[in-house]
Amino acid sequence: MYGRTACQLVKEFASGDKGQLVSFNSDLFQQVVAECSQHHLELQSLIRKIQEEGLDIQTARNADHYGALIHHLALVRNKRCLMAYVYNRAEIIRNLLWKIGHVLPQEIEEKLSHAEEEHFKKHSTALKSYMSKVMVDLTVDMVPPKDPYIKVRVLDDIGDGILLSDDKTANFACHSMHLLKRTDAEQFISRGQMEELSG
Repeated sequence: MYGRTACQLVKEFASGDKGQLVSFNSDLFQQVVAECSQHHLELQSLIRKIQEEGLDIQTARNADHYGALIHHLALVRNKRCLMAYVYNRAEIIRNLLWKIGHVLPQEIEEKLSHAEEEHFKKHSTALKSYMSKVMVDLTVDMVPPKDPYIKVRVLDDIGDGILLSDDKTANFACHSMHLLKRTDAEQFISRGQMEELSG
């Protein structure tokens, strides 16, 4: 039945947790694109047939007209489903930039298609460029902190020689504790590499 594959693609996206990405289903996506191509070919064939019979496409009401209408509506529906799938995934990807920063964790990157990875990189580059022009980091916490410094524990071995905002370098070995500027620590906290210690 026409449109069933596209509907399955949208249902797959909708069944996931809100704001969470599932792996890009390239097989199903390509099946819908192939179905769109088939509808387009059938539509062109029926329109040609109507024109060859000397009938007006706008006023003819025969089997070919209704067949063309069905293929046209199926094509439009499939395209809308594809656009909904891509748009909603793009929204989640753009929101990831605000939640976890400019570097995607490996487990999220594996779920993206190549085009989505490029979209994230370009969006990230555009945001970095804008922030450098206005000299404000928009990705930091929107609630002003009580103290600009926070105490953190390193959860993953990040390495040494990490450059901080005050041009100092730090060694972030696993389980080490540091007193850092909130702006320096937030990128690592959002990636799950550090945790903020209370008190």
